[in-house]
Amino acid sequence: MAKGKTKNFFVWIIMGLLFVGLLGFGAGGLTGTVRSVGTVGEKPLSTQAYFEELQTLIRIRSAQEGRQLSFPEADALGIPIRALQSAVGQRALDNEAAVLGLSVGDGVVSEQVLATPAFRGLDGSFDRETYRQALSSSGLSVRDYETSLREGAARALVQGAVFTGIPDPATYGETVAKFTREGRTFTWAPLTAADVEIILPEPSEEDLQTHYDANPAIYTSLETRALQYVWLTPDMIQDDMPVDEVALREEYEARIEEYVQAERRLIERLVFSDEAAAQAAIEAIETGETSFPELVEDRGLTLEDVDGGDVTEAQMGDAGPAIFALETGGVTGPFQSDLGPALYRVNAVLAARNTTFEQAAPELREDQAAQRAIRLIEDQIDPITNLLAGGALLENVAEQTDMVLGEMDWTADITDGIAAYAAFRDVVANQDVADFPELQSLDDGGLFAVQILEVRAPALIPMDDVRDDVIAGWEAQETAAAVMAEAEAKQARLNEGVQDFGFIGLDAVQENGLTRRGFVNGAPTNFLTEVFDMDIGDVRVLPNDGDAIIVRLDDITGADPEDDVFATEMDAIAQSAAEGIAQDIYELYTRTVQLRTEVNINDAAINAVHANFR
Repeated sequence: MAKGKTKNFFVWIIMGLLFVGLLGFGAGGLTGTVRSVGTVGEKPLSTQAYFEELQTLIRIRSAQEGRQLSFPEADALGIPIRALQSAVGQRALDNEAAVLGLSVGDGVVSEQVLATPAFRGLDGSFDRETYRQALSSSGLSVRDYETSLREGAARALVQGAVFTGIPDPATYGETVAKFTREGRTFTWAPLTAADVEIILPEPSEEDLQTHYDANPAIYTSLETRALQYVWLTPDMIQDDMPVDEVALREEYEARIEEYVQAERRLIERLVFSDEAAAQAAIEAIETGETSFPELVEDRGLTLEDVDGGDVTEAQMGDAGPAIFALETGGVTGPFQSDLGPALYRVNAVLAARNTTFEQAAPELREDQAAQRAIRLIEDQIDPITNLLAGGALLENVAEQTDMVLGEMDWTADITDGIAAYAAFRDVVANQDVADFPELQSLDDGGLFAVQILEVRAPALIPMDDVRDDVIAGWEAQETAAAVMAEAEAKQARLNEGVQDFGFIGLDAVQENGLTRRGFVNGAPTNFLTEVFDMDIGDVRVLPNDGDAIIVRLDDITGADPEDDVFATEMDAIAQSAAEGIAQDIYELYTRTVQLRTEVNINDAAINAVHANFR
């Protein structure tokens, strides 16, 4: 029963989304008189449908990128092609529904029209004139809109017929649930360099050379970009900005509520139906029979529901003096409120704040100087852009403007100075030697431009230049080897019959019934995979970032089919698999429909739609 309801619900979601999507309000920006970009079977593919699909995909990708994507960028990513494929796919299903003779009656269309809020008048009921005007503003006629609703409903019937009728693969769900719910009980202990007595000899040249040759990736430099740049930020010039004292005082007065605040209280308010009930409640609190939180809970409320925020004494009227006489946690009342008699509890005491102009002046002066600096930088955008467009070198730009010249050998691990800005790192990582420097913005209102002088590919650093690092690497390698050797010796003792980890100097932990989804803090990511590959009684040694872990499998626990959690997981897995199968079948069906449906696309009409995005 639950399965059928789930799938019916899914189908109705599809239909609901289709009806909503057909409204198309707010898809403005499409101009021109071409109404179709082609045909799919016997159905025209409307210009508006393709435009809206393309607009949606560009909007989604822009949100993913965190910036507005230009049409050339979208075109390079193949978004127009995907939009056309999607629009054609939808229209192919409309044509298939017509071929199958599927349709819906006027009642279904009428129900959807009457239920649409955008078509209601001032009295909240359907208004035909509002209906016509709303459609007209979206470039639709009543006939076109109702036809699209009818086609959308028929398409939903086709989709629903494909999606429904797929039985849940119960055997698959049971098998996977048994796998995921299976447990392991095991004992494990970490072994670190601190637990092992290690005395390393002085490494010979041969030792170092062998280690260096065996680990070239460690001693290979990152890609290095030699570059020159100019930059200017508000911090660089704001100390030189003139400050208007009159403006400072005006700003102080405008922000007076920030600097001068009366004493406040954070309160909670519980309202009662009448004075007698409120009085009985405060008396019960005073005698210890109940508490304010208990009264709130008894009313079916939470403390968040009765939160009154922070208030001043004046705001609380007659209740103000009593509330402000309380300590934190105190309750007073009843006092009349706009909702009836109420009790009040104080959550916190917020002291008064009185910051004078003289005390606030440094902050105000810094804010004003920063704003002036930002405006001054904005005024330089056009002159600097013109200099760069005219072929000026960065040295010339620095000489003729306030921008500061700098040079660096940049790698991906440099994040100080100007490289602390993500915008700078992005430009440097993607700009080539042949590219001309362009003015770019920083997130604090600053500007910069970069010229890549040389790109040096990653290269193996001569050993003499990293000798100290090679020595440290060799020592780490030998220390890890010594730890593993000691761990293997202890593993041998356990294999010989020693049961107690503590007997061989290990501080062990036992994990009981851990499933594959479990987590063991301090263990490597593949730890449980290794444990689940073991047989009962097996002892293994695993490396752990220079240290080692010794683990023994003590027991294997099978999944319990009688467990409610097992049954729930089995059903969820089977249902998810059925939905996945249905989705695959639907995609195959859709492709088959498209392959047997004749599609004709008007390239000129497509280009006309694209022109609206440029």
